Amino acid sequence: MTRPQGVGIGWRPEIAGFVAELPGLRFVEVVAESLAPDGPLPPGLAALRERDVTVVPHGVRLSLGGAEPVDPARVTHLARVAELVGAPLVSEHIAFVRAGGLEAGHLLPLPRTREAVAAVTANVARARAELPVPLALEPIAALFDWPDDELDEADFLTEILDATDAELLLDVANVYANARNRGQDPQALLDRLPLERIAYVHVAGGAEHGGLYHDTHTDPVPTEVLELVGALCAGRRPPPLLLERDGHYPPADALRAELDALATAAGHPVVT
Repeated sequence: MTRPQGVGIGWRPEIAGFVAELPGLRFVEVVAESLAPDGPLPPGLAALRERDVTVVPHGVRLSLGGAEPVDPARVTHLARVAELVGAPLVSEHIAFVRAGGLEAGHLLPLPRTREAVAAVTANVARARAELPVPLALEPIAALFDWPDDELDEADFLTEILDATDAELLLDVANVYANARNRGQDPQALLDRLPLERIAYVHVAGGAEHGGLYHDTHTDPVPTEVLELVGALCAGRRPPPLLLERDGHYPPADALRAELDALATAAGHPVVT
C-alpha cells in the first residue's frame, strides 16, 4: 500500500458518505480499535480500499507510556487490523490510558523524565516485534505538566524517537495547544521538534474553556493552527496532512472548506 500522500481525513461512520464523495482523496485514518481484526471492513471503508485510498490504523488503547508492559492482545489486534486494511504504517500515542488495572478513558500525559522515556522505549520495542509495518508516535495535547519533569517537550520527544527509531505523527493542533497553555511560542516549539522524522501530520480544531485551550476535534481549525501548517510546509516538501473531526460535524460545505484551507496552507492539491 502507498504511504500517505496529500490531504486526508479521519474516517468515521458518521461522515462515511461525505468521505466517499471526495474525488482527490488519497488517504484516510481509522481508529484501530473500531475495526474487527478479522473483518469484514465497514462498507464505506472497503469501498475506499477498492479505490486504492490508503488506510492508516490509529491506535488509542495501547498505553505505550504505561509502567506495565503493553498488552500483547492489543498489539495483536493492531497488527491484524494493519494487515486487514493493507496499511503502510500504523500510529499510536505517547501517553498512558491505564495504570494498576484502572482505565482512565483518556489519553494522559507522561512525566517528561528519562524513566518515562525508558518505559515508552520498552513498550514500543514490544509492539514493533509483532507489528508488520512501521510505527509512528504522536505526542498528545496535555492540559497539565507533572511536577517532576526533567525534559522539555522537544527534548522528551527527540529522546523517545531516537531510542525507538519510530516515525513521528506530528499533531500541529497539539503543538499549538501545548504552547498556548504554557504561555510559550508555538512556532518556537515547532522549530525544535525532529521534523525530519514526520510520517504524516494531524490538524484539528479546538476551543478555550476555563482559561485553557482544549484540543476538541469538534471545533473548526483556528487560523493560528493553519498558520503553523504554513510555517511547517514553507521551504520543504509538504508532509501528508490529515484533518481530524470526531463530532459536531458541520455541513458538508464547511468540511470541504476546511479541507481546502488545509491544502492551500500546505501547498497540496485540493481533494474536494
